Amino acid sequence: TMGFSLGSVLMKLGMRSGSEQVSVDAITLFVVLLCTCIIVGHLLEKNIWINESITALTIGLCTGIVLLLTSEGKNSHILVFNEELFFIYLLPPIIFNAGFQVKKKQFFRNFMTITLFGVVGTLISFFIISLGSAQLFKKLNVGFLEMGDYFALGAIFSATDSVCTLQVLNQDEMPLLYSLVFGEGVVNDATSVVLFNALQRFDLSHITSGIATRFAGSLFYLFFTSTLLGVAVGLLSAYIIKKLYFGRHSTDREVALMILMAYLSYMMAELFLLSGILTVFFCGIVMSHYTWHNVTENSRVTTKHAFATMSFISEIFIFLYVGMDALDIEKWRSVSKSPGTSVGVSAILLGLVVLGRAAFVFPLSFISNLTRKSPGDKIGLKQQVTIWWAGLMRGAVSVALAYNKFTRSGHTQLRANAILITSTISIVLFSNMVFGLLTKPLIRFLLPLQKPSSSMEESELSLSKSLTLPLLQNGQDPEVSMNGQNGTTRPSSLRMLWTTPTRTVHYYWRKFDNACMRPVFGGRGFVQYIPGSPGETVVN
Repeated sequence: TMGFSLGSVLMKLGMRSGSEQVSVDAITLFVVLLCTCIIVGHLLEKNIWINESITALTIGLCTGIVLLLTSEGKNSHILVFNEELFFIYLLPPIIFNAGFQVKKKQFFRNFMTITLFGVVGTLISFFIISLGSAQLFKKLNVGFLEMGDYFALGAIFSATDSVCTLQVLNQDEMPLLYSLVFGEGVVNDATSVVLFNALQRFDLSHITSGIATRFAGSLFYLFFTSTLLGVAVGLLSAYIIKKLYFGRHSTDREVALMILMAYLSYMMAELFLLSGILTVFFCGIVMSHYTWHNVTENSRVTTKHAFATMSFISEIFIFLYVGMDALDIEKWRSVSKSPGTSVGVSAILLGLVVLGRAAFVFPLSFISNLTRKSPGDKIGLKQQVTIWWAGLMRGAVSVALAYNKFTRSGHTQLRANAILITSTISIVLFSNMVFGLLTKPLIRFLLPLQKPSSSMEESELSLSKSLTLPLLQNGQDPEVSMNGQNGTTRPSSLRMLWTTPTRTVHYYWRKFDNACMRPVFGGRGFVQYIPGSPGETVVN
């Protein structure tokens, strides 16, 4: 029967999961679980409480329970977690797609605020969690931990996961809020990983002014060089595709080249010990600005959906695994003798996460508002609460960093390390299941959707379209439509003069871009006609 065969497969998985060779049964069942997550997520699309990440976590937990029962309490895994698998294969598609799909105008318009939250805010949270845990853990019998371990905890729990909130927010209806939450999430992940990697290079048992200076210099070097490398690879891909006209013969080649060069940027950053997250994110921004406009129309649609699909599958894969890994019997056995200590550590860390988040969101929002002249551009209190809430969830980056620091090949025998691993998993589960469940109703309560009045609707919509056009929409860049395609027209020069400042950074960048960059690297307005690409707009 079907029930018997499924039970036998699960029995095999429970017995084989400890082996180094991944069995065909394990991969088959994992793919089935991925498909199940997608189907269930679709069916629960309109549910006010549930989202994709919670669905994947729940299915992962249920699968882990079944595996644990069928293996007689020996294993809850289908695949053994490896942080290299996460950082080398799963994270790059997610971060690249974030850069590729970002609304560049909104992102760079709020770049200073995003940097303030993503870098300065993460550092504030890092110090609060590190120093707070160093003081409070002394009252618990955790075991021997060095100062470097406490700093590592600060970096691990400074990494937020705003997926739940971003799934609720609509970037067309709330462009400022979406841009801030989205941008801070990416910069925050990059800052946390850079912090974590930099900490591994320094002996922090005796901190001196010299070590602190070199540490700060190392952070600046990593940020600058990682960004530069991403921009360079993105420009190189644009130049190659523009000069060689791949679309004359095969759109497959230009699509393949875009995907491979995007991945190359990440791997080069890892090769040179830089931040792959920052590199691939800015590579995505540059490729969407130049390279994407140099390929055929069919390739534009293909790459847009290919990058989004790879990112989506990677996210589901990660949450599914985290759910199963929560029941790893080896780690829980190590802390079973002192459950109170484990609960205390989790409670302290969760409290520090909430405190650290509040300690920078509200003060930095106040500072940011001082530089915003228009009342409509200011970050309101309800928006500040939403930004604070969005950063309370912890996700796969925290889990991967914790595994990297406190385990060897996914296993640990030390009691202190086991406590920190189980606490990390507990916080990730609690924050996503509890905070994540409350995200939709909270945002709908704080920021109810308001329909524009009929008298103002047409003017507001036309202004919104002219200022906040999305980067990608239905496989087409709306700003390409200079001749009224798809119902979108470019605003006249006189109207632009009245509705947008003429002497801004964006204005001077646009002049430089049109005069120097686009003639060399291509982009919107500099797309060459490629034979064999029907429907491609010819721009002289």
